[in-house]
Amino acid sequence: MGASRRAAAVLAAAALVLPLAGCGDDDRPFSGTVLDNPYTVPETPLTDTDGEPFSLAADTDKRLTMVFFGYVNCVDVCPAVLNHLASAMTRLDDEDREDVDVVLVSSDPKTDTPESLRAYLDRFDSSFIGLDGEFDTIREIGRELAVGIDEKDPGGHTTQVMGVDSADTSPVYWGADTSPAQFADDIHTLLEDS
Repeated sequence: MGASRRAAAVLAAAALVLPLAGCGDDDRPFSGTVLDNPYTVPETPLTDTDGEPFSLAADTDKRLTMVFFGYVNCVDVCPAVLNHLASAMTRLDDEDREDVDVVLVSSDPKTDTPESLRAYLDRFDSSFIGLDGEFDTIREIGRELAVGIDEKDPGGHTTQVMGVDSADTSPVYWGADTSPAQFADDIHTLLEDS
């Protein structure tokens, strides 16, 4: 990434998260964790459920993209997080909803297929985007976002949801126990203050 693009990304991330300093004064405290040094989202393409290339940097055009690494056969954390995100999306007004995407990156691409990912995500919200690719590529993208995926347990899920902004940085994340109301409030705050 060139110096001018890096500077623009830092400014955009600052515009997204600096207003959060006063969020504690609101009736609804901010539930996510704001990063002092946002992660840079890699441009490495994966493959969406239509078989098309999809980069978490180049193809996330909305103001906020919620990214979670998980897998279809997960029976605990993954469905809980996706249910909470789906419920959060229903709590947003139309204007906010149009500015947000939700992406599941498969952490078990040897088992997950485009068809199984699409069918799985459709159970939560048909607008959710599913991505897969080579395990090593997914693991490397995860590392860039401080998301660890273990090769010995490729079906392992993560416990955080990363927020990716339009500057291709990840300045905020949420834990797996974040409620739908907390997600919705935080998303609205981020969009309103950016």
